[in-house]
Amino acid sequence: MAAMPNDAPIAPSPETTTPKTPTAAEIEQEKEQSRRAAAKARGIAVKAAGASDDALINPVASIWPPPYYFEDDLRRVRPYHWTYNTYCKERWRGRSLIEIFESEFRDRPVEYYRKSMETGDIFVNGIKVGPDYVLRNGDLISHTLHRHEPPVTSDPVGIIHEDDDMIVINKPSGVPVHPAGRYKFNSVLEIMKAERGQQFMPYPCNRLDRLTSGIMFVAKSVKAAEALGNQIKSRTVRKEYMARVVGEFPEGEVVCDQPILSISPKLGLNRVRAEGKTARTVFKRLAYYPPRDSAATNGQPEAPEPTNEELSRLPTEAGDESNGKPWINKRGYSIVRCLPVTGRTHQIRVHLQYLGHPIQNDPIYANQRVWGFNLGRDDADGTVNTDEDVISRLSRMGKEEVAQAVVYYDEMVDKYEKKRAEKMTGEVCEICATPLYSDPGMHELSLWLHSLRYEDAGGAWSYKSPLPKWALPPEGMAGPTTVGGMEELVEAVKDENPEIMG
Repeated sequence: MAAMPNDAPIAPSPETTTPKTPTAAEIEQEKEQSRRAAAKARGIAVKAAGASDDALINPVASIWPPPYYFEDDLRRVRPYHWTYNTYCKERWRGRSLIEIFESEFRDRPVEYYRKSMETGDIFVNGIKVGPDYVLRNGDLISHTLHRHEPPVTSDPVGIIHEDDDMIVINKPSGVPVHPAGRYKFNSVLEIMKAERGQQFMPYPCNRLDRLTSGIMFVAKSVKAAEALGNQIKSRTVRKEYMARVVGEFPEGEVVCDQPILSISPKLGLNRVRAEGKTARTVFKRLAYYPPRDSAATNGQPEAPEPTNEELSRLPTEAGDESNGKPWINKRGYSIVRCLPVTGRTHQIRVHLQYLGHPIQNDPIYANQRVWGFNLGRDDADGTVNTDEDVISRLSRMGKEEVAQAVVYYDEMVDKYEKKRAEKMTGEVCEICATPLYSDPGMHELSLWLHSLRYEDAGGAWSYKSPLPKWALPPEGMAGPTTVGGMEELVEAVKDENPEIMG
């Protein structure tokens, strides 16, 4: 649900250490105080406890400053109460409240939603209506809940350039741009607002997925955002990404023109399909690094063996990690430059998958349990794996089963990350009985895809971010540490896309 909280602020003190968890009584008192304060501001009387079911319910007041604290190299948020608001969608009309939450809001068990409707934590038009209420056009559905945000990396939002109109940032991986889903304060825009003050109003001009790192533009006004947005839409802005992919990517410029279709907007799932939208990406290999066991035979010094500390973190259970994993036989990995000429969702990830060199730690497009034995390669007509099969497999991957990235170049890292990936712990919150998750693993905080560079095709401006650590040569091996200009990539499509020449 889209969050539209009230404006009345509460100002908890910022935390730098693990905070004391408030008691249920303290939380209930805080909620009641918030309801009364909000009602007073509107000139509405709040009925005392025990009032009739048609008593007006007021949302919990918004929070400022965000209750951040840092621990174990993660930015964490102290659990807090929050009220979501959303208007009835057309597809919800004529359906019961409990049916909507059971089918579309599956973050918590249906029993939780039913109880919340009975107690009034989920309400409609400011009134407790119960789970069997039938939704109508214009209804405002509200949900007050105890929020547990997932932690994100403690890496800062880096500033590459700033002037009176625009901020060019280096977005850390694993942090969503906008508040969405389980994330509110642990988002790029909210972190920037916390650093710059409540009055700061950011206007993002380009979009990066949560797991993707690198260059983003955040305007300081609507006018500046629209100006850059229009320039990006006209394709006179050139973008370059870096990706770390499975196996030895071909040399030279590789142009992928395969159309891309969204097969499940709800899951954010896309694939190459003939009836999809036109898409074009230019790829060029920057470096190839063979696996450790064959490094010496390829003229490279052997990488060092894992340390005792690294080995001690491995799961104790035995098993053949390569069993049923044909991608492990793809030797080594490549660092690849990517120039997306069009801007389809997941375009680079989908095109690399189709070419047989998916991003190594991509939890969706490099997952054999979703895409089958060949990971979707050369299956543009969907005959090897139908859309329905792919959607069904991805939907079944619950939180109790780690949605692992299955093509790690290093089996030791693979096993370690599967062990510590975010999943349900079996514990519940003492206040709201929400199932608690363990901390996320590295592959849930990072995707080896980085927005390296944005530049005006006419040469008016250019911004470049540092190479991420995963794109640099591994310890004990030689390789490039810088990236040249975009001329070779642009040359490969100048005839089909002359606008990219400037």
